[in-house]
Amino acid sequence: MTKKRTPRRHSGQSRTRRHRKSTSEYGQTQNLLVDRILGFLAGRPEPASPAMILAGLDLSDQDKKRVTEILADLERTGKVTRQHKKYLLADGGGLIQATLDLTGKGFGFALVEGADKKDKDPFIAPSHLNGASHGDRILIRLIGTGRGRPEARVVKIIKRGISRLCGIYTAGGKTGYVTPDNERLPYTVHVRRDNSLGARDNTAVLLEIIDYGSANRPPEGKIIEILGDPFSVAVQLRMTLEQFELPRSFPEDVEQEVRRLRPLVKCDPERTDLRHIPHVTIDGETAKDFDDAIAVEQTKTGFRLHVSIADVSHYVRTGSAIDIEAYRRGTSTYLPDLVIPMLPERLSNDLCSLVPDQDRPAFTAILEFDKKGHRTGQRYCKSMIRSHRRFTYTAVRQILYDRDPDMQESHRDLLPMLEAAGKLAQQLQQRRRQRGSIGFNIPEAEIRLQGDKIDTIARAERNQAHQLIEECMLAANEAVAETLANANQDVLYRIHERPDPAKVDLFTEAAAVMGLQLPKTEISPAWFARVIEEADGSPVQYVVNNLMLRTMQQARYSPENLGHFGLAAEYYLHFTSPIRRYPDLVAHRVLLNFLAKADKNTKKTPVLPGKTVLPDAALHLSTRERLAIGVERNARARLGALFLKDRIGEEFEAIISGVTSFGLFVELLETFISGAVPVQEMRDDYYVHDARGHGLVGEHTGKTHRMGDLVQVRLDRVDMLAKRLTFSLVENQNH
Repeated sequence: MTKKRTPRRHSGQSRTRRHRKSTSEYGQTQNLLVDRILGFLAGRPEPASPAMILAGLDLSDQDKKRVTEILADLERTGKVTRQHKKYLLADGGGLIQATLDLTGKGFGFALVEGADKKDKDPFIAPSHLNGASHGDRILIRLIGTGRGRPEARVVKIIKRGISRLCGIYTAGGKTGYVTPDNERLPYTVHVRRDNSLGARDNTAVLLEIIDYGSANRPPEGKIIEILGDPFSVAVQLRMTLEQFELPRSFPEDVEQEVRRLRPLVKCDPERTDLRHIPHVTIDGETAKDFDDAIAVEQTKTGFRLHVSIADVSHYVRTGSAIDIEAYRRGTSTYLPDLVIPMLPERLSNDLCSLVPDQDRPAFTAILEFDKKGHRTGQRYCKSMIRSHRRFTYTAVRQILYDRDPDMQESHRDLLPMLEAAGKLAQQLQQRRRQRGSIGFNIPEAEIRLQGDKIDTIARAERNQAHQLIEECMLAANEAVAETLANANQDVLYRIHERPDPAKVDLFTEAAAVMGLQLPKTEISPAWFARVIEEADGSPVQYVVNNLMLRTMQQARYSPENLGHFGLAAEYYLHFTSPIRRYPDLVAHRVLLNFLAKADKNTKKTPVLPGKTVLPDAALHLSTRERLAIGVERNARARLGALFLKDRIGEEFEAIISGVTSFGLFVELLETFISGAVPVQEMRDDYYVHDARGHGLVGEHTGKTHRMGDLVQVRLDRVDMLAKRLTFSLVENQNH
């Protein structure tokens, strides 16, 4: 019997694989050592010798040859320079400073400050993180390209982004651990018993990281506060604040300044006395800071509109502790039953709030309009006003639009003024629509609490009274922007640039799939406005409005006037809410300087604290606004998950708001809470993603689920840590 022999080529292939593997491992080790050397040299003002590098990296003398060879290669490629046998990083050494944006799946992206918008953020694989975590300031080295974007490796952690976090404590023997409440932190933090504050199992805690660990050792922390039941509303909102590092109080120097403030009770000579004008405020039922009041008079030629805004600049002097803190915060953040204000409460709810029957310093825009709503004149003044009534949107709706006889009788003295305001608002809205202003109609969910429980989540009411106030504020913002632009005054404009054509194409495809007849005209604000009108009242209205919003660029602040695409406005800025937005306070100061320029004895008011310049302020304040939006979304997601936590198995009406190869995104019609239907849970068929048709198509049955379809879903899972809801489709018996 002949003994079979293994062909030599197989044996050779095996040796080749082993050789390749060992070569690959050597290459990885070499690359890691290159990164460690570059990281060691980064930030060093003095050159370092090979011996210093060996000692600094805790390497042995056996590694000296490799280190010397790497230094020679780095010198040849211009990444380091040699000075008398010592080495220094040359022109950054090819390293790029960035912030790590880590995903819940363990990989991340390097957000490079100042990078071109068209450039894609470098991708960082989990194996290339080098111990970095979400939010860290890092140095990266580009190592290639993949997935249509550059890939990078973390060389050095410059500064940790997160030093404390919220999470759920799991008790152990000598050591327990905390699972972070943020899915972008895909690790657990070990807590020794003597650092646990006696926390109980499954308790929400606030933890401080005392050791970030290493590749072979988990991070370690100590609990600094026990928050309590993670399923309570108060604890969930607190975790939101901690996740976004929002302050819960003001610094002591700010509080001291606030205590020294005294109310302005006299109408000094530099102010116009407008206390006789029947100003009113119109806000929501729960509002406490009233920063705008209006009065409208019908004239022979049309209308005269007074928009009086709280004179925050009178109390908040540029460069003061209050001003510096207000600039740092940038904006107020609104959560259910909780406000993180830009200004301390004594200012926002008292001294600067236009409460009824109290004299208050204000900045007033007096705008003249003809009978068709065309603005024919404008003037501005520092004023003293007195609000004659605090109205709610509901009350104004009952008076003006429901024509409630009892409400009209009880407010008879102000009825002519309100009726004039209603007529002017109608004309202003018509004018905006004629020029192509986009009237987004996206309903919002209102979360109502009952103690520490969620009472209801339902559509927030929006009526014609909201539109009345909105038109008056838009008119004032446009008038001030145009005035300052024509006077060549440097200010922060509110700009909204044209949407990316590629995104418009995607939106057009999706809208056509949902059955909309799209206008055959050039893409303009008016084109988008007509699409919204086409969708108005249809089942897909909500999805179309949301898709359109995602198609648009984000509005932002800029010292350059680039117009506002969404409003179809050539001039626009924020002037009407200085209690809660810092850019409005900047506009007040600039307008004040413009009005005072004729008086040579009047000292010019600085508009920003310290040496801050407008371009930097525009970037900072736009960033703070986006952060506030992120906080509000995070809180809504938390409370939405909490609201449905005990309703697993229940069925809901929903609309498909998005489609990917991974499944469907749905919005519940009653509560506007969003979730997902994973494709692997759709077991009645094998579904294929139809990207152009924005749907999933069953391979065997041909059954299709498209964006905009109404569906019945069942709640299957609630993941409180990820704030993620998972649904499954309920078979429609009539299908």
